[in-house]
Amino acid sequence: MRKSIEIICLNNNSTKNYPLGTSLMEIIKDQNIKLDYPILAALVNNEIEELNYEIFKPKTIEFIDLTHKDGWRMYIRSLFFILIKAVKDLYPDKNLKIEHSISKGYYCEINGFNNGDMLQVASDIENRMRKIIADNIPFKRNEVLVEKAIEIFKNNNFEEKILLFQTCPQFYTSVYYLDKCADYFYGYLVPSTGYITVFDLVSYYDGMLLRIPNPKQPDELQPIIEQNKMFEIFREFKTWGDIIGVGSIGNINKQVIEGNSGELIKISEALHEKKIAQIADMISQRKDKVKIVLISGPSASGKTTFSKRLSIQLKVAGLKPFQLSLDNYFVNREDTPKDENGEYNFEVLEALDLDLLYNNLHDLLEGKAVKMPKFDFHAGKKYFPDAPITISKDTIFVIEGIHGLNPKLMKRFTDDMKFKIYVSALTQVGIDHHNRIPTTDNRMLRRIVRDYQYRNYSALDTIRRWSSIREGEDKYIFPFQEECDVMFNSALFYELGVIKKHAEPILKQVHPIEKEYAEAKRLLKFLSYFQDIPEDEIPPTSILREFLSGSSFKY
Repeated sequence: MRKSIEIICLNNNSTKNYPLGTSLMEIIKDQNIKLDYPILAALVNNEIEELNYEIFKPKTIEFIDLTHKDGWRMYIRSLFFILIKAVKDLYPDKNLKIEHSISKGYYCEINGFNNGDMLQVASDIENRMRKIIADNIPFKRNEVLVEKAIEIFKNNNFEEKILLFQTCPQFYTSVYYLDKCADYFYGYLVPSTGYITVFDLVSYYDGMLLRIPNPKQPDELQPIIEQNKMFEIFREFKTWGDIIGVGSIGNINKQVIEGNSGELIKISEALHEKKIAQIADMISQRKDKVKIVLISGPSASGKTTFSKRLSIQLKVAGLKPFQLSLDNYFVNREDTPKDENGEYNFEVLEALDLDLLYNNLHDLLEGKAVKMPKFDFHAGKKYFPDAPITISKDTIFVIEGIHGLNPKLMKRFTDDMKFKIYVSALTQVGIDHHNRIPTTDNRMLRRIVRDYQYRNYSALDTIRRWSSIREGEDKYIFPFQEECDVMFNSALFYELGVIKKHAEPILKQVHPIEKEYAEAKRLLKFLSYFQDIPEDEIPPTSILREFLSGSSFKY
């Protein structure tokens, strides 16, 4: 008779003994666990595990579906693998690349097809995917020696995966199989293809758009949102990456191992400077009308440093930038709107004193002297400490804040007076061609390092806040990003190799008893793919210095 172990299931608050080696799937059946959507995996002692995981020690378990962020990632990865297999089945000599998120889906390209072919190609692949799903084929994971995995990748012409594992050595890795199709994925998959029920595939630009469920209503597809400007900035960054030869982590690691990290830093920073100078020239060409530059972007996108570097380039162009922070235009604390929980909501546009902002700008543009406000966050009130100021006719306001692109912010000024810029860290480098790096991961790592260094927040604090931060971005920033005149990608090809050594010790402080442990562990695994990059050649004006240290700007 097998020894029994105690299992605590958080879904139904039960405690029960099971024989050694009992699987998660067996516990689901025994306890008749039901969630709103099919169970995809479980958090076992706050670590994500697949349903075939067998238990040999006492554990605390929480089963999850695709409404959980880890279940969602498993769903998307599994959908990717079904797409990969469908392409391999139909076009065995073609290579699929999953590029980036766009228009509420994922943009993918297949080499060797003309744009005119893609309507039929996308239709054929979608039909093949639905057949694979209908067959309910299991996803099988094998742990193999890395040398064995590299041989498998060679047989499948996965050059970028080979380079990845050659440049971040380890003993073992996982290889997934879908029927006879083999691949590697950064994270777990769902049990079988039949779990994937909602998706679509349509032709899009030169490739295809893989449409995905709505996270809040998983039975429905996300609506396609046109993001032409976002697509073009991704394409521009991809072109830069191809020129430099750093389209994947393996390529970057190779550059570091060969001693070329300094050159990679110089090229990345030069590309930033060139782009900022081009934006300043665009503004200068409209200087007779443009008086207000508005800068917006999500958390940890580098908006503040960008605005300072842009101001320098505007001076080079003969203009006189006046930097103005929307933070100084908060209404007094007692006038601040409250959210549904009765807490002050500083994220909404109504938390700003728009009348005062308009009057200040209008009077300055009319040549009047104006006393500018400061906001005391401790007291929750505005005050006016400085003498009145005036501006010259060459002055241009540079205003940065989350509501910068909201049309309501500056609706009293004509459109030709405004130049709008959207800034974000839009990571184009992939782990490999089938494992993309979410731009949100790039920004979260930036913020974890900055919060720890400058705000005395732990990684646990930042991870806990992140979902709330993302909800605010979805409401107040992302809906207006296509309103901009130009986008600036603040991501740097080399940055994650630098951030790694700052973020790892902070993330390791998250204890296994915390629910956020799974997220910290996921980020640590992600960072493990990168070779360390020395930061001594990063210039003091770099956007990355805003999150590390050593910036020559004052914040």
